[in-house]
Amino acid sequence: QVLKSDPAQVVMLDKNENGLFHAYRRLSDPVSNRTSGVLVPLLCDVRDIARVRRVMMKYRPHLVLHAAAHKHVAMQEYNPLECFINNVGGMRATARASHEAGVERFLLISTDKAVNPTSLMGATKRVCELYCQAFGQISSTKFVAVRFGNVLASEGSVVPIFMDQISSGGPVTVTHPEVCRYFMTIPEAISLVLHAAALGESGQLLMLDMGEPVKILDLARHLINLAGKSEDQIPIEFIGLRPGEKLFEELLCTGDMCRKTSHDRIKIFDTSVRQPYEIIQRVNRYLDDELLNREILDIRTVLQELVPEYQPATQIESSDSWRVGPIVDPEASDGKALCV
Repeated sequence: QVLKSDPAQVVMLDKNENGLFHAYRRLSDPVSNRTSGVLVPLLCDVRDIARVRRVMMKYRPHLVLHAAAHKHVAMQEYNPLECFINNVGGMRATARASHEAGVERFLLISTDKAVNPTSLMGATKRVCELYCQAFGQISSTKFVAVRFGNVLASEGSVVPIFMDQISSGGPVTVTHPEVCRYFMTIPEAISLVLHAAALGESGQLLMLDMGEPVKILDLARHLINLAGKSEDQIPIEFIGLRPGEKLFEELLCTGDMCRKTSHDRIKIFDTSVRQPYEIIQRVNRYLDDELLNREILDIRTVLQELVPEYQPATQIESSDSWRVGPIVDPEASDGKALCV
């Protein structure tokens, strides 16, 4: 969709070499050679401040679309430090570099999970929203954040998972019979994101209209029927909510007010952050000092300080809470697992 606007250049940043390779190959047009020199695939870790700055200074983009984040809710509950450093640190690096390079517009892709978050992923994305809004109040670059729900058929989304389970003969696993989510298609989401990038003013938080929420159980039944099967052939199994998940996603924080824009499916939150310099300094302090100098840090406590409405739904053992202990032989008769 970006290429349809005939841009002078599209710089693609990704630390995933295979992902970048396939995206570049899909978008390249070797027959007409139309995209030669237009697409620039760059391997780059979004948390690497120096590398991101060099890229921004070299290419001086007019528009930055920041979509990089760890997004799988349950997985991030096991990786709180990595989730914070990647999501918030990546936002910090791209925001700083965009400001320094004089980028015209910066768009942060956020999520409905940032509203009254119960998950680490949602809480980190809420910090990103606040950081983006704060920068929007002090920078000549227009910083805009856009919030929406799940994207159908995106990598790791529920539809491909259900289709795999159906093709394997089931069962189709649903977390809870009442769980609901908002959904958009990929083309629909991208089109609205690009409109939001053009509409938003600096420091604004925008929301995409996603229609009515869909019950995941109904979606599972519909996909089973589309496959020509019945629930007798492909059973549905309820497995319980995973760490950090909610039954229902929300779109508005308490007290939030929305107003319409010139686009009937994009709304603006009438909200702004107070003391933007203080917000930026607090986030920077945790990224620069605490996280780098301490081996163990309670990220949930940090996030509750930065996002007071964050209420962790679960407390599970994470990969960041290492315990030193004996190495137990997994072949031992008592069946104990290897533990460090």
